[in-house]
Order: sequence, then C-alpha cells, then structure tokens
Amino acid sequence: MDIRNIAIIAHVDHGKTTLVDQLLKQSGSFRDNQHVAERAMDSNDLERERGITILAKCTSVVWKDTRINIIDTPGHADFGGEVERILSMVDGAVVLVDSAEGALPQTKFVVGKALARGLKPIVVVNKIDRGDARPDEVHNEIFDLFAALGANDEQLDFPMLYASGRQGWADTEIDGPRKDLSPMFDLILSHVPPPKVNKDAPFAMVATILENDNFLGRVLTGRVEQGVAKMNMPVHVLRPDGSVVETGRLTKLLSFRGLDRVPVEEVEAGDIVAVAGLSEATIPETIAALEVKEPLPSTPVDPPTLSMTFRLNDGPLGGREGKKVTSRQIRDRLFKETEGNIAIRVSESPESEAFEVAGRGELQLGVLIEQMRREGFELTIGRPRVLFRTNEETGEREEPFEEVLIDVDEPYSGVVVEKMALRKGIMQDMQPSGGGKVRLSFLIPSRGLIGYHGEFLTDTRGSGIMNRLFHGYQPYVGPIAGRRNGSLISSEDGATTQYSLFSLQDRGTLFVDAGEKVYVGMIIGEHSRENDLEVNPVREKKLTNIRAAGKDEALLLIPPRKMNLEQAIAYIEDDELVEVTPSAVRIRKRYLDPHERKKRERSGSVD
Repeated sequence: MDIRNIAIIAHVDHGKTTLVDQLLKQSGSFRDNQHVAERAMDSNDLERERGITILAKCTSVVWKDTRINIIDTPGHADFGGEVERILSMVDGAVVLVDSAEGALPQTKFVVGKALARGLKPIVVVNKIDRGDARPDEVHNEIFDLFAALGANDEQLDFPMLYASGRQGWADTEIDGPRKDLSPMFDLILSHVPPPKVNKDAPFAMVATILENDNFLGRVLTGRVEQGVAKMNMPVHVLRPDGSVVETGRLTKLLSFRGLDRVPVEEVEAGDIVAVAGLSEATIPETIAALEVKEPLPSTPVDPPTLSMTFRLNDGPLGGREGKKVTSRQIRDRLFKETEGNIAIRVSESPESEAFEVAGRGELQLGVLIEQMRREGFELTIGRPRVLFRTNEETGEREEPFEEVLIDVDEPYSGVVVEKMALRKGIMQDMQPSGGGKVRLSFLIPSRGLIGYHGEFLTDTRGSGIMNRLFHGYQPYVGPIAGRRNGSLISSEDGATTQYSLFSLQDRGTLFVDAGEKVYVGMIIGEHSRENDLEVNPVREKKLTNIRAAGKDEALLLIPPRKMNLEQAIAYIEDDELVEVTPSAVRIRKRYLDPHERKKRERSGSVD
C-alpha cells in the first residue's frame, strides 16, 4: 500500500485538531455508531480543559488505497520541541491559517522549520465561515511570510485550499460547492511525495515520541527510515555519538489505524510505527538492526530560555493535601519527564531538596506543574528566571528576546505601548487590522513578559490577544521594573475570620476568603503601597456581656482575587514562592519567620 506522511501545523486555536477529527470521520475511520469525543485527538485532560494541543499525536486514514499518516502537532511556541522532531518524520505539511487572524508568530515558527527541511507545504485557509474572514489578504500575507523565510520557487508555488474544519469541507475556490474534504485528501495524494526510503537496507528508525504504557512499558514512536522490522527481532539502540545504549528485542510492533494502535507482525520503511520492548531507549536515539553501526541523523532542539526552582513543600500545611511530598519522589518524577520531553532540562539546585527545571516558557513549565499536582505532588515553586548566556566572540552578556504580536481595540493601544516600553519592549510595527482593532508588533526581553499577561488582560478589559515567539539572544538591556505593590503577610496561624478580613480590606486587595487556613509568612493579599505589611487575618471580635444599643453592621467582604497556577507564578517576586498542592495554590514568603526575613533583607540576600 502507498504511504503519505504529513504533519498539520498552525498557530494555537486555528483549528488543527477539529480538522483532523473531520478527516478521520470522512475517511471512514470511525464506525457510524461509534461515539467519538469532540477533538478526539486531544486525549489528555489538560488539553481538553485548555483547548490546546500539548503532545504531538499520530493517526492514520486510508484514502483511495493510500495510507495517510497524519501527525497533529502543538500550536504553542512553548511546545516547539515537539514540532521540530515531528517534522523529521514527514514528507509534507498542511499549514492551517485562520481566515481572520492570518499568519501569527507560531505559524511563522513552524513554517520556517518546515521550509528549512525542504517540505513543500499545502496552505489551508480555515474558518472561511467566520463573519470577519479576509481570505485574499491572508493569502497574500502567507506568500509574503514564505518569501521572508527564504522559501524556494517550488515552495512559493504552494497549492491553496479554503476550508471550514468545523463544517467539514474544503475547496479550491472560495465559492466552490463546499461538499466535503475530498479536495484535501486528493491534494495530499498528488502534492505530497511518498517517503524516500531504502527498503533493502537493514532496519533503522529514530525515536521521536516517547510515552510510558502501563502494560507495554516504554513505547517509542518514529518513522522507519530503512529496512523492515519484524516482531521479536534483535535490535540495539545508538546514541547520536554512536555509542550503544542497550540491546534488546522488539516485543511489540504497533501501526496506527484511525485513533487506534494495532499490533502488526512487520512494518517496512516509510511507515510510522510504535515499538515496545526496550527499557532505556529515549529521544532522539536510533533503534536499529545489530548490523547497523552508525546512528541516523537527528534534529537538534532549540535550548530552553526559562528556569524555575521546584522545591519540597516545607510550609506548615505541607504533607496534609498530597500523597507525594518527599524530595526523592519529586526528583524521580522530574527526571522521568526529561526522558520524553527533551525541551525540558532538570539539574540539582544548590539549595537543599530543590531542583532547577529549565524549559521553553511559562506555559510549558506551568503544564508540568499542573500535571504533577494532579498526580498528588506537593511543591513550592520559585519565580521564573530567564537563562542568560555569554557571547563567545564579544564576551557580552546576552538574554533571550521574544517577538510579540498584539491585537487590541484601538482605545487600549496607548496603554499597551506604554507598558511594553516600561518593560524594555521596542515597537517594530503598528497597523490597523480592521473592526476598530490595531495590530502591534514588539521585540522584548523575555524577562519583560514575566508576569505581564494578567496586567495586559486588565489593561485591555480582556479583549486583547497576545502571541509570542522566541526570537533569539541579544545583549542584556539592564534592569526591568517589577511589581510595584508590596504584600499583606499573615502574622498568625489559623483560619481567617470575616471580622478580621473586613478591617483589612482598606489595606489592599485580598487573596483569601473567610474560613481559609493561613500560616505565618503566607501572603494573603496585595498591599496598596510599595512596602510589605504584616497583618493578623485570624483575629476574632472580642465578646462582652454588655448588650449593644444597635445591631452590628453587616460585614460585607469584597470577593477576593483568586489566582490560578500560572497567575500566581507570574505574580511572585524573588523572595516569594508558590505553594502547589492537589487542592490549593497559595503564595508565601520564601522565609516564613519574620526575623529571618528581616535579617536577609539587611544582608541583601534573598537566596
């Protein structure tokens, strides 16, 4: 059977996963009576809740006697490590672009990687049924983007389709019959070349996706680059430097059929397959027959740009809400994560019982913390820090910069420009994007964006959209002002009282409600001034035996400002930590004892 391997790449929320659902349905991969969840490819709970794809996934459909292996890739820049590896498995790419939003930074990121690999993309302008669709302008934008990314003449002559993934149709003309997705299937068969592989050479493949299965153990997915793999054949695993990791047997060969992985007896070069039976193999190592002595080339991954400290939860409430609370359990979980997620690096921290975790961005590390918390872990997390480097030629200190594209209503553009300038952002472009909106483009140090997203949503009344993309390293631009307000810090242990919180409302914004557990050193609110203030949130009203002449006034509390995990991590300063447990997210001072804090402040040491 003929094979085509394609990746679907796009910016966040441009409709990749919904489109793959329709491709599966229309190719007959689902039975008529089969119940399939919406966005079936987003199988992870976090993916469903957030509406984003975090892990790349493979599926397969058959169209006109040709097997089309489709890989649904993440659209968020923080998960770019997944995208880069996936492109090494495919021979074509479908670039999906929203008909209203056009080409956004992540589109640029993935398309740049695809063009560099020599792929000839198919462009699909999706969501044509939107009221604010502008397909012709988007077509021109994509052509300009391809040209700017150095596409060759063949790549610039890309085929175009107009589609609605939700309604399940694609057409070569905007006003075509809009029946189904047949034009897309046919275009994939005619435009994407079959894999160029050597079926007669000994078996070899590069592991590009790793997962752990409760029954099969380590399952490694990749494309068979050469030869034929058979059940129980002996293989060895080679590192990129050629050294042998382990020798073993392929106890299971799994091929993709629709959403399922089906055991098969043998697979040949060109097909995408999952293998089991190896205990140490990881990404991006070569799994090969014993006669193969040289590893296959693998894709290097961009380095991490952000780091956080993951610590043991040593607060007074530690160990009460989670099951996994020891530093050994945290260490094992973090190092297990690095096996399958090569965009994350973990190292021992100089602090006792703490680990430095480096990744691509706040979202990627936030997703890891959220997964750990759901697994029953308790942690404290330090403030995100960018990873600096020294330029070997000039000796200059350099820091990561990001390209930021902001769509905002015109009245709010002034405050956004002002705030970005305070954070050392340099405006590159400003132009109207229709409907009373403005599109702003900035180049800004990654440090300047830490903690800005919540402020941005407040400034734009929730209507602004911010997209960001790693740009590269540039010379250090000096200190950036952080949060201006101090903290309200609890001076007592216990449960908060309505009486006490009512009297504290005038001091700032509260983060806790009446009846919540607090402890000495926990941050219960934001002070209205620049300094920290210790307060007693557990004080109760003194009762006397003298009857009051009038009724006590009703103590009405302003609803507290509740932060989710990402907001809390973005909010804290260097001397603060986020306490994360399965049932709560709290903010606290690094040193809970007020005397210890004062001593550290005097010595100028936070760590």
